[in-house]
Amino acid sequence: MSIFINSNSKVIVQGMTGSEGTKHTRRMLASGTKVVGGVTPGKGGQIVEIDGNQLPVFNTVAEAILATGANVSVVFVPPKFAKAAVIDAIDAQMPLVVVITEGIPVHDSAYFYAYSLQKGTTQIIGPNCPGLISPEQSNVGIIPADITKRGPIGLVSKSGTLTYQMMYELRDIGFSTAVGIGGDPVIGTTHIDCLKAFQDDPETNAIVMIGEIGGDAEERAAAFIAEYVTKPVVGYVAGFTAPEGKTMGHAGAIVSGSSGTAQAKKDALEAAGVKVGQTPSETARIMRAILGR
Repeated sequence: MSIFINSNSKVIVQGMTGSEGTKHTRRMLASGTKVVGGVTPGKGGQIVEIDGNQLPVFNTVAEAILATGANVSVVFVPPKFAKAAVIDAIDAQMPLVVVITEGIPVHDSAYFYAYSLQKGTTQIIGPNCPGLISPEQSNVGIIPADITKRGPIGLVSKSGTLTYQMMYELRDIGFSTAVGIGGDPVIGTTHIDCLKAFQDDPETNAIVMIGEIGGDAEERAAAFIAEYVTKPVVGYVAGFTAPEGKTMGHAGAIVSGSSGTAQAKKDALEAAGVKVGQTPSETARIMRAILGR
């Protein structure tokens, strides 16, 4: 089992003909993902060959779905055109859209997220995220496929690099699915969405949740865990040494007063019964102890 994607997922790549799209399509194919085509407006009808795979290019997501039966789209489109790309996928009723693009204006992200809620048929992951991977089944985005294996841990993380580190630290145990939700102020899928999916997935036995300073997503997740999640959850919050009032890396990672600090998030998670590590390595050790590994 896994959440959101599995070995039957059929993936199209919006922006496949661009340099980033081509590079990561190659990586996704190499890790066993069923990539069935790409979308680049104006280039419909072309065939792109990547490592022996003949991949058709379509002008719209609707055309791609009709021809391939795709049920996942991953967006490698420059920030300027990302809003139009995501709206194209929503209009085509694509079930899952994974937006990798960094630097999308917040008002664009807010628009297409609100539009997805209005239409009610498309789940968005991202933007500004590494995507998600169900090891040995499907890999949608930019997460390295060779740093872990299939196993019983679910991982949800705001940070891309910390996603990779946690997967590597616990590589001998393995993951059902690892989801990088992105660190922008407006994102689609949240910690809570992933926690619910992992709680409901029979083959996920424990969950790692990685947060970072800024906003109140982790505090809201803590309240959800206390009420709904019965599986063990281990947490890590990045940014204990961040100065107040300064934006740190991710656009959403800004602390104002006591709100959004790493300590406030740690306190909220621990109050909900989550064991919180001070470092990624300590977090991994806590998970090992819980699983007896």
